[in-house]
Amino acid sequence: MAWQVAVLLLLQRLSSAFAAAPMARPGCRSECGSVQIPYPFGFGDSSCFLDDFEITCKETTNGPKPFLGRSNLELPVDIDLVNGLLQVNHAIARDCYDRQGRSISYSGSRINLGSMKSVRFSDSRNKFVAIGCDTVGYLADMDYTIWTGCVSYCTNMSFVTNGTCSGIGCCETRTPKGVRAFSVVLRSYYNHTNCSSFSPCSYAFLANSSFMSFNALDYFLTFKNVTMMPVTLEWAVGNRTCEEAREEEGFACVAKNSECYSTNGPGYRCNCSPGYQGNPYLKGGCEDIDECKGPQKNQCMRDCINTPGSFYCTCPRGTRGDGRWDGSRCTPKFPYLDVVLGAGSGFLFLCASVSWLYWIVSKKRLIKLKEKFFQQNGGLLLQHHLSSSSDDGRNDSIMRIFTSEELQRATNNYDEDCIIGQGGFGTVYKGTLSDQRVVAIKKSKIAAKGEIEQFINEVVLLSTINHKNVVKLLGCCLETQVPLLVFEFMSNGTLSHHIHDQGRRGSLSLENRLRIAAEAAEALAYLHSSVSTPIIHRDVKSTNILLDDSYTAKISDFGTSRLVPFDRNCLTSLVRGTIGYLDPEYFQSGQFTDKSDVYSFGVVFIELLTGEKALSENKSEEHRSLVKHFISCMNEGRLCDILDDRIRHEGSMEQLMAVAELVERCIRLNGDERPTMKEVATELEGMRTFSNHPWVNEEIESLLAKPLLSEPAFYGAGNTTSGDNSSHSGLVPLNITR
Repeated sequence: MAWQVAVLLLLQRLSSAFAAAPMARPGCRSECGSVQIPYPFGFGDSSCFLDDFEITCKETTNGPKPFLGRSNLELPVDIDLVNGLLQVNHAIARDCYDRQGRSISYSGSRINLGSMKSVRFSDSRNKFVAIGCDTVGYLADMDYTIWTGCVSYCTNMSFVTNGTCSGIGCCETRTPKGVRAFSVVLRSYYNHTNCSSFSPCSYAFLANSSFMSFNALDYFLTFKNVTMMPVTLEWAVGNRTCEEAREEEGFACVAKNSECYSTNGPGYRCNCSPGYQGNPYLKGGCEDIDECKGPQKNQCMRDCINTPGSFYCTCPRGTRGDGRWDGSRCTPKFPYLDVVLGAGSGFLFLCASVSWLYWIVSKKRLIKLKEKFFQQNGGLLLQHHLSSSSDDGRNDSIMRIFTSEELQRATNNYDEDCIIGQGGFGTVYKGTLSDQRVVAIKKSKIAAKGEIEQFINEVVLLSTINHKNVVKLLGCCLETQVPLLVFEFMSNGTLSHHIHDQGRRGSLSLENRLRIAAEAAEALAYLHSSVSTPIIHRDVKSTNILLDDSYTAKISDFGTSRLVPFDRNCLTSLVRGTIGYLDPEYFQSGQFTDKSDVYSFGVVFIELLTGEKALSENKSEEHRSLVKHFISCMNEGRLCDILDDRIRHEGSMEQLMAVAELVERCIRLNGDERPTMKEVATELEGMRTFSNHPWVNEEIESLLAKPLLSEPAFYGAGNTTSGDNSSHSGLVPLNITR
């Protein structure tokens, strides 16, 4: 016992003799002002930092301050190596008005991480907040293709409750995952005229969730003076997992006694092993923790002896074991070796038995969990529907219920390389079934248990749809927490790719564009009027129109679709859809009809004719909204100015004007003035066959005789207006960007 204690004491002295592990590389500074900058971050020479983890130390009036890369994003606190976090400040967006509703000041907010590809905004630690009593706040990526936001409204300060941020005086929403750059945009419904006496300004920003707490009493005083908010960023090394990075040069976890772990996103991070602390990105960076100098020493009955990565508690003379109060305690020494070996063999047998029992229990638990999810997701109800269809002799459904193992094998256990699309209603994977069929597998989302019966009814109905221009639902899997839907695979991607992406513009001829429009119209007309229960899609856009091997158009993504009973002309719900395609009448009233799909189809049709996006933030104010620009060109007799070059050369003026007149009727503000999708499909088919019919000239003459439509860029609630366009009363333009 004496020699063991002597060895442990020697190890303790050796471990305490080492100097504190450095945080920066040799020859490099580890601090800028009062902020610690540990490697892989650094500033100065390029050898002081790894890859793109550069920090710039700038002299300011308040002394030296660190900034992220070459940007103006200040780091106010130390970089967190253990959790892979850092914090920067960004400007608050604000929008102020006087009592007459005139804009006093407006300042948006943009933040871009630029070349620092290893850094991204934390979706779990930040939230988007908008404050004000007449406020619409948006958070968008730099291309304005991904939008989120919320609305805050109140007419009396007494309605605002401290500590809440649910839409009265303050609203908040989660941050999209993987964002590296964003813009904050503010809007107002009534220019604060209803609340200018107590809330003349709107504010919006992205902020650390733990930092932001809403207090109505100091809101007006606080945000008049605050210009910056802290935002938490996550960082990781490279874009590979630990297993992949270990096989390559430049593996960052170089410290002895360090460990690598993969993050939820791309890349990996390093930590010192348990019992060690320091910087795992430097050689010799992880040093032993002397537990005997900390609170752990109180766990020992007698002496505490520090060891590399751990510590040891001694036992009284004549005993052995772990001398911790919460451990196995000290036991008398065994005089016979065979007794010790027998006890060890028994212990090993016990461990093997426990492991075998644990494996059996885990397998049974997994089976029960699958059964629970199957019932929770409506599996019994779906089986009842399928058996009823079989008993009635109906063979129009080829719906199949897949097992979770089948879809795991088809997607290589949902490998990220199999992801072919992501959106607000699920993630889509490309998979290959055991019969070599290539399919698209979508992880759907269900909001609440109360929607299970509706979800199953819609799945059964969609499985019976057998239209050449609707993506076929092949089956589903209900054994997972999130239901999985299996669709036929569309090899040529989205219509948006073929008309907008670099190198693809102008690739479709006029004939093909009219065909695609006609096929999409036929599909929507079928959904509106030919199925047993009509379906309104509610999210018709160019990214939801897919093309198969022969470039046949098919409608997809029914995540926001709703079934419409025959005795209902319209339904009311929360406004869902995509900005730029959203029916202004639906946006204002919350009531959607089949004419809402007609408007969205009209926007897609304009995309086909012009090759432009529905919403282009990088363009001037008058050209930002495609619908607004299109109507302006038609009213001014400049239709050719907006058409795609290939369309102008391939089509006759009579044909193009006839098509434009049809589009104009589809995007009218009053839904009653729009044609049905069946009428649109019929007219399109006629245009394709009889492009030079005499009626085209007659329609053009009538069309040119009067203005077509006021500007419908995007509409929200507003005061009723009067004028020549009486059918558009109650709708006022609301630009989505300033």
